[in-house]
Amino acid sequence: MASGFLARLPYLLLVAAIIVLDRWTKTLIDARFDVNQSISVIDGFFDITYVRNTGVAFGIFSSISSPMKSILLSAFTSVAAAIVVVYSVRSPVRNRLLQLALSLILSGALGNLYDRLTYGYVIDFLELYVGAYHWPTFNVADSAITIGVVLLGMEILKNESPSRA
Repeated sequence: MASGFLARLPYLLLVAAIIVLDRWTKTLIDARFDVNQSISVIDGFFDITYVRNTGVAFGIFSSISSPMKSILLSAFTSVAAAIVVVYSVRSPVRNRLLQLALSLILSGALGNLYDRLTYGYVIDFLELYVGAYHWPTFNVADSAITIGVVLLGMEILKNESPSRA
């Protein structure tokens, strides 16, 4: 049992580090910016813009105004995080790509869940754009989830047998 924990310790430390980074950046933005305030970092490509996202990833469901929305989104995120933990524990620790992907997804989910439970919204602040095209504003937790999902997709594709094609 102890060796299983020790083998998973790097992934637990990664989850903790990403949550700390996510909290630190969001706290910094909340303390130094007004809502919707923006500063250009790389003109024509990258701004820091403080947004309060009441929806899910990239503002989906933001327009729905129901007192139950935050509760339902928090419950969904909690269930998803629990599923990720169970899947991680039941999967071989030696499968590093899978464990890394699940750790990133979990840390992002927990980072945004903290915001939703504490504030009722998620603090987003990273805005990428080219010309008039703006990618929806996001945060460190969203980045971790996105990278984790891409790695999970790579893991799934890697394990598909050619005979299934």
